[in-house]
Amino acid sequence: MSAEARAALVTGASSGIGRAAALAFAARGVNVCGLARRADRLDALAGEIAALPAPRGAFLPVAGDVTDASALYDAVAQVMAHYGRLDILVANAGVGQRGAVADADWRDLETVLRTNIDGVLHSVRAAVPAMRQTGGGHIVIVSSVAFNLVSPYAAAYAASKAFVSSLARSLRLELAADGIHVTDILAGRTATEFNERRLGNGRRTGQGVPTMPAERVAAAIVRAVERPGGTVVVRPFDRLVVWANVIAPGIMGRLARRQYR
Repeated sequence: MSAEARAALVTGASSGIGRAAALAFAARGVNVCGLARRADRLDALAGEIAALPAPRGAFLPVAGDVTDASALYDAVAQVMAHYGRLDILVANAGVGQRGAVADADWRDLETVLRTNIDGVLHSVRAAVPAMRQTGGGHIVIVSSVAFNLVSPYAAAYAASKAFVSSLARSLRLELAADGIHVTDILAGRTATEFNERRLGNGRRTGQGVPTMPAERVAAAIVRAVERPGGTVVVRPFDRLVVWANVIAPGIMGRLARRQYR
């Protein structure tokens, strides 16, 4: 990846996959803007990036919530003011939820939908005009192997990921003429705060599901930008899950029910 004049905006950069992606891009000399609600975490990330060996990219922390469209437009404006261009968007911010749809607290369901769906839409709509000024770019949407999963007790989350993966496929055609590539990353279970911070009161056993470090997903994101393509499945195990969701959705649904009920 060429470091010359490249700039990336990463949402949900305060922890997990977003934090790992910000570090991975900065380590390759890409200038990064990290957006998240927790400003103290962004300040800590800024210190980590400053400690990376040269040549490294700069880091611009921006506190904001992806459910607020104005926060994304402000972040893009700051990227353009500081770096003069926007080449990469990593739409990563997301939240999980477990529990029955009919019984869940509506506020939890609304938070999932506004964060996972509206947050991606706000990010894309803010970034595309800047990328057009830049002359092209790459949008990476962090989705999940749950995007095509029959997922009782995690239905709202799975549906939100089905939305963003479908969105990515359409955007690939809509934005091709602008030189903007679009990739959706199908990630399996990852060792981050995400699982512990899920909304709702359903239980999660996690039995039999291998967990990978956030750095592995970040590496897949970087590779996707270096070698533009379509949908990226992070691990062979995740690919098996995706295909099993197609071939035996009933069995996968029963397994998911054991995980989340």
